[in-house]
Amino acid sequence: MNNEIVIKTDKLTKKFGDFIAANEITFKVFKGEIFGFLGANGAGKTTAMKMLIGISKPSSGNATIAGFDVYKETEKIKKSIGYMSQKFSLYEDLTINENIQLFGGIYGLSDDEIEKRRSELIDKLNLQNEANKLVGSLPLGWKQKLAFSIAIFHTPKIVFLDEPTGGVDPITRRQFWDMIYEASHNGITVFVTTHYMDEAEYCDRVSIMVDGVIKALDSPAGLKKQFNANSMDEVFIMLARDAKRGK
Repeated sequence: MNNEIVIKTDKLTKKFGDFIAANEITFKVFKGEIFGFLGANGAGKTTAMKMLIGISKPSSGNATIAGFDVYKETEKIKKSIGYMSQKFSLYEDLTINENIQLFGGIYGLSDDEIEKRRSELIDKLNLQNEANKLVGSLPLGWKQKLAFSIAIFHTPKIVFLDEPTGGVDPITRRQFWDMIYEASHNGITVFVTTHYMDEAEYCDRVSIMVDGVIKALDSPAGLKKQFNANSMDEVFIMLARDAKRGK
């Protein structure tokens, strides 16, 4: 793992009135790292991620994403990252080719660069016969793999994935994680939230949020040792069982 820091937060906090959704969260993420960001419903994961990707202004604390300040340089952050939302993030009423063209343009790539990368992407996913079909006609697993591929189409420094494998079958989940490993190997930092504790085992390090606070942060092996647990599922249950939110 590279020691270049691409995400750095220091006491990052988000309040909604008297409610503290994310409470002084502090951590670092390194280049090429697969960083799991876990927590039960209501823990504050989504709120934290929105601050990191530049769509929600923090109440206090500091953070830099790809070297850019979350208060002053949100547009630069957005150009330096990829993002795949929990809900399917492509346009279902456009074809695969049209989605690629659209997002390539949004990411600021030239027409020549879009065409070169589009051809490579279609070949890599074996979608030659489907390229002119509406995305809405694809099976969910293919949609998710396509959405991830387009999220890193512009070779961002970081890709944020919000529960990307929800609802897909185990084989597709495994294939999706192969794509994550490849992106990480190519130097893209992967920041991923997931409800599947077996997927936490695939991460280099894992953070677990409870009631807006980061309660644990280490490698999966380190966390299992720390909590004397046999699996990440056991670690998560130990930490989340006293949570007051989401009940």
